[in-house]
Amino acid sequence: MNKYINVLVPFLVLLMSCNTSKTDDNVAKWKAEIIQVEQDFNDLAQKAGLPEAFYEYAAHDGVIRKSGKLFEGKDAIKQRIKKDVRPNETLTWKPTFVEVSLSGDLAYTYGDATFTVIDSLGNKKAKTSVYHTVWKRQVDGHWRFVWD
Repeated sequence: MNKYINVLVPFLVLLMSCNTSKTDDNVAKWKAEIIQVEQDFNDLAQKAGLPEAFYEYAAHDGVIRKSGKLFEGKDAIKQRIKKDVRPNETLTWKPTFVEVSLSGDLAYTYGDATFTVIDSLGNKKAKTSVYHTVWKRQVDGHWRFVWD
């Protein structure tokens, strides 16, 4: 029995080390996907507006929290964002941290967000904050947020 263990243990260690390299490659690839999705989400917000961007990047069961209340689903999220946004306001963001599950189906990001408003005198006022988003890979392969 001891002879089998002496052969089996090194084999399992070798097998696990092979998988680690492949897993690391996958995680790096998925992190790059998430960074790109965040950039595309931000770009769409600048081009089409926040309501459209949030609608596009929300999962069907996505959730946001605004004013102490949860808004669930793409349509509810879009309507809430539409209610909050004014033409003289912008929101930009960029992730500073990305983590992806080893299975490649969940990820989260956090980073810096800047809310900018132009007041009635034409002065820009900016407020910075930290945001957090949870992403889930959908059946079609696209990443969509489930929490923002």
